Amino acid sequence: MNKIAFKMKLMPNCREEYKRRHDQIWPEMVALLKGRGVSDYTIFLDEESDTLFAVQRQSEDGPSSQEMGSHPVMQRWWKYMADIMETNSDFSPVSKPLKRVFHLD
Repeated sequence: MNKIAFKMKLMPNCREEYKRRHDQIWPEMVALLKGRGVSDYTIFLDEESDTLFAVQRQSEDGPSSQEMGSHPVMQRWWKYMADIMETNSDFSPVSKPLKRVFHLD
């Protein structure tokens, strides 16, 4: 398993809505992520900057959640989230990969 991390950005005053939508994540989104080998997916919020910090495990041969953009469920999710996050022209969240500098088991 690989562990990756990335950051994204919320629009101002959208924290509660972001949490609400993820508390009610669609079953088909969960199935897509798990079916493609994504697990142990956690998103943290820096409340000072409205920056989201995400960490996930992915199978060695599987895509990260950010690489599933051609799937219809992911496309619908991105459009659903686009009004509360910074997005690209295809509605994917603007995300920046983060480099691992330390790890401890």
